[in-house]
Amino acid sequence: DPMADGPVIQEASTEALRNGMSLHVLFDQLKDIRKEVHIPVILMGYLNPVMQFGFEAFCRKCVETGVDGMIIPDLPFADYMADYKAIADRYDLKMIMLITPETSEARIRLIDEHTSGFIYMVSSASTTGAQQDFDKQKQAYFHRIDRMGLRNPRLVGFGISNKATFEAAAANSSGAIIGSKFMQLLKSEPAIGGAVEALLDALRQ
Repeated sequence: DPMADGPVIQEASTEALRNGMSLHVLFDQLKDIRKEVHIPVILMGYLNPVMQFGFEAFCRKCVETGVDGMIIPDLPFADYMADYKAIADRYDLKMIMLITPETSEARIRLIDEHTSGFIYMVSSASTTGAQQDFDKQKQAYFHRIDRMGLRNPRLVGFGISNKATFEAAAANSSGAIIGSKFMQLLKSEPAIGGAVEALLDALRQ
């Protein structure tokens, strides 16, 4: 269900579906993750598969497998508040919402008040994909949000692919979210460890 996903993430999603990926398969893959992984685990995906699975059933499986929270980009904030928040709270799962340069201050403060974990700060009103740098307009947006003094930490996503974009994100938030660049590297470095090393190298350049 691509919404803001650029061609790299869309291609990865299509290939995953072609290979039989589903939420049932995902939870089966994650069933032993806590034997080795001790950092927070967040699932990110679109609302339709979660609705088909059943939101409460999804939350229950998250708890069973040790998942800490979720990012559902196309879940409207009003619907989250009305129909999903109470269930997520009951299972003690973090619901992470996205903000963009167009999100109003009033809405950002509502999101900050009623969600936890962190806020996903989308760097620009475009699709996912690598960028060479962040222009003055994006930097002004980062500074504006920083001055709001929000309760939740923020992570910047969309366009993080090199040293310039990574350092700009890190200077104005608690960290960076990297998707497209990592997917690109996996095509040439199919081993996860090799792709991670290649990503770290890219962020140093």
